[in-house]
Amino acid sequence: MITIINYGVGNLSALINMFEFIGYDARIADESSRILDASHLVLPGVGAFDAAMNRLRGSRLIPSLEQAVLEREIPLLGVCLGMQLLGRRSEEGLTKGLGWIAGDTVRMQPEPSFNLKVPFMGWAGVECSPSATLFDVGSEQRFYFTHSYQMRCDHQSNIAGIHQFGGPVVSAVQHKNIYGVQFHPEKSHRFGMRLLGHFIERSR
Repeated sequence: MITIINYGVGNLSALINMFEFIGYDARIADESSRILDASHLVLPGVGAFDAAMNRLRGSRLIPSLEQAVLEREIPLLGVCLGMQLLGRRSEEGLTKGLGWIAGDTVRMQPEPSFNLKVPFMGWAGVECSPSATLFDVGSEQRFYFTHSYQMRCDHQSNIAGIHQFGGPVVSAVQHKNIYGVQFHPEKSHRFGMRLLGHFIERSR
């Protein structure tokens, strides 16, 4: 069963609706037992890094998530802020992240010549890496973003996609069974549907 982690942060119902629309059963879970028997996990997130990590720690679900993702290798997808939580830390705050992706989150600083304002809210094309599991390599990829911070990865191999916002910005990451997307697939129409379908079908 596709399981969306409920720790009090994120638009859970929109993700449930999108999965069901493309033909998959999904549930919301805030119990360890449901996390451990999931086929796929989704970690949503909106808002500030520290507040979200403190909520996640307060839920007491992290030990179960570590067992499910790191030991049992259940596929996990972090969405928006959920992707940033997969890294080590964010310059937005002081709280440590999960540390599952070798990278840190920093505030976006587009080149001044582009005259762009942060946060970025809107659609952008994503250029995916040849090994990206969640994307159709060589096809058009457009997704809806709303963010002020970006992840910077230590290893190029963890970058699954980039978009442009006054310079390249990491759109998606992956490491083994762990995936993250900075955009909102649940707001990205057919592109988001396709990506969520690939997450289920290609990460088994």
